[in-house]
Amino acid sequence: MLFSPTGLTECLREWDDLEKNHQQILDTHRLYKQKLEEVTKLQNGCSGAISRQRKKLKDLTVALKECQENHPTPKLSPEEMETIAEIQESVKDRITSFSEMEAFLPKKNGLYLNLVLGNVNVTLLNKQSKFAYKDEYEKFKLILTVIIFIFSFTCRFLFSYRVLDALFNFLLVWYYCTLTIRESILISNGSRIKGWWVFHHYVSTFLSGVMLTWPEGALYQMFRDQFLTYCLYQSCVQFLQYYYQSGCLYRLRALGERHNMDLTVEGFQSWMWRGLTFLLPFLFFGQFWQLFNSITLFKMSQLPECKEWQVAMCGCSYMVLFLGNFFTTLGVVYQKYTNNKDKTKSL
Repeated sequence: MLFSPTGLTECLREWDDLEKNHQQILDTHRLYKQKLEEVTKLQNGCSGAISRQRKKLKDLTVALKECQENHPTPKLSPEEMETIAEIQESVKDRITSFSEMEAFLPKKNGLYLNLVLGNVNVTLLNKQSKFAYKDEYEKFKLILTVIIFIFSFTCRFLFSYRVLDALFNFLLVWYYCTLTIRESILISNGSRIKGWWVFHHYVSTFLSGVMLTWPEGALYQMFRDQFLTYCLYQSCVQFLQYYYQSGCLYRLRALGERHNMDLTVEGFQSWMWRGLTFLLPFLFFGQFWQLFNSITLFKMSQLPECKEWQVAMCGCSYMVLFLGNFFTTLGVVYQKYTNNKDKTKSL
């Protein structure tokens, strides 16, 4: 493109401005790298200090316990006993405080994240990033729940093709695999989802993988409609859980009764006792449906024409899901019932 002298003058002036701006960018980036190195040093120093204090607190706790055991109450004054109790309570508070601090410090990944992602730092270093990732996780679950509902409805009532069933099972494998990775990252960033509600996604991933490899045949067709109908029901219950749990969590967080990184789960936890007990019948019905699936598959595995290993393996997976879901939910209900009973007696 040809420039007139006036155009060239303007281009040269623009180039001079860009040169100055480029120098500012270089200075800013140099300062950024310097601050980044300082932050890294602070992170390492803070992590090391927390580790050392944890060890000292652990030794102190053991020493205080030995003092109580070796010196029965008559030999210790009431003031000394009260001081020991206060220190022990402060130690618990400090450990909780350290856990909250560590949520903002880089940490080593667990075994699962190491296998999937390698030694990559997944700690998000500010609250906005943590909340954004948590909200994205919740939206991901909601969107995929709707997609799974539509897909299972299509397979159950509109089209009966093994290829379509395979795509549906592949979607389930991908969905549960992604959930396990995202949940592991959220746990590294302070989310308090743990125990069975994490492990059951691994079981669901395995179950979906086995269903994906189940070849077309009479036994597959025998279980197909029952499986797809179960998936439809499960999607409806999960949608209800997300809708009501997210609202309940929002209220409890506003009242300061729940942690900001708490998540919705595909089950029942103690914080849901107020306002979400109406979900329990739907959850128990779904859990007994898992038991029904397991029994059906075990009966099918006893048939003379059963040659597929997937039948018994799916039966075992459904049994594990039923036992884990049912007894975990029952444990939460029993614990809350006992706590409420104790409160009533104290009043």
